[in-house]
Amino acid sequence: MINILYAGSPEASSVTLEKLLNSKNCFTQGGSDFKIVGVLTNPPTAKGRSKKLIPTQVAQVAMEFSTDEKPIPVFEFEKLNAEARLEIEKLNADILVCFAYGKIFGPKFLSLFKFGGINLHPSLLPKYRGATPIPACILNCDTQTAFTVQTLEQEMDSGNILAQEKIQLNQTETADFLLNECAVHGALLIENILTELEKTKTLPQGVPQTGEPSYTKKITKEDAKINWQKSAKEIDALVRSVTSEPGAFTTWAPNGNEETLKILEGKIYDKEFSVAQDDVQVGKVLAFEKQSGILILTADGIYCITKLQRQGKNPMGYKDFMNGTRDFVGMVLG
Repeated sequence: MINILYAGSPEASSVTLEKLLNSKNCFTQGGSDFKIVGVLTNPPTAKGRSKKLIPTQVAQVAMEFSTDEKPIPVFEFEKLNAEARLEIEKLNADILVCFAYGKIFGPKFLSLFKFGGINLHPSLLPKYRGATPIPACILNCDTQTAFTVQTLEQEMDSGNILAQEKIQLNQTETADFLLNECAVHGALLIENILTELEKTKTLPQGVPQTGEPSYTKKITKEDAKINWQKSAKEIDALVRSVTSEPGAFTTWAPNGNEETLKILEGKIYDKEFSVAQDDVQVGKVLAFEKQSGILILTADGIYCITKLQRQGKNPMGYKDFMNGTRDFVGMVLG
């Protein structure tokens, strides 16, 4: 049986962990191929007005599956220092499996594992190494991406490819959708690798990455601000690329007071619409169509908002928004 230390933190990573724990090949389900002997995740974060410390979703899944007979220790180190390595060494884990942990593994840490480490990365490597591969492929309107399992190396996302599932894109996918797809499909790829590892007792060498690598950067809140001087296609890509974090937004000034307006969902308006000469101003709210949404003029085409959120309010559909914002048509968004 292969002993695993699983490393991850956000919701998508918890989906992958849950899939592995529910596998018939996993020790928790009576299987004998692999066993998750520990989970490594970020420390709890303070949330809400009470500042209550909330464990990561990966930690929560591990605790749900942990029993007195089959415990899954959870480690929430601030740093992967010598003290942390001593604790992890006691697990006698054979391999490190990682998906969106959020910290760099040094050579001393990776040396704790007989078979090193593997990492799930949501891109067609070597394209889009780094922190935000899914937003990058959406922003660039790619027609294809992939979910890749690679070996963990010191250079970021440079490891040999052990498994890769390519998927076609139709320019309607959101970052949330693709991340969840990666979590689900990636779990199957990882499970296959672990099952084969248990049989052969050797991690496959994999295929070296070929081609010129490209790198992504963390998306800031300012990056998520909509520029109505861009085309409807570019704005649509931005909204889909930052669906949950940090979320696309614009500004408007109800009653003369500027506030933020989040644009949660929308689409490129593909019907005929005649724009009056005095309406030719990018960012202007042209109309409200009950069957489509709220139409906004861009530098090239019309963008149609279908779900949005006022500052300090709950998200709402475009019809509910317009019912409470009668004077929205004619405003210019910033």
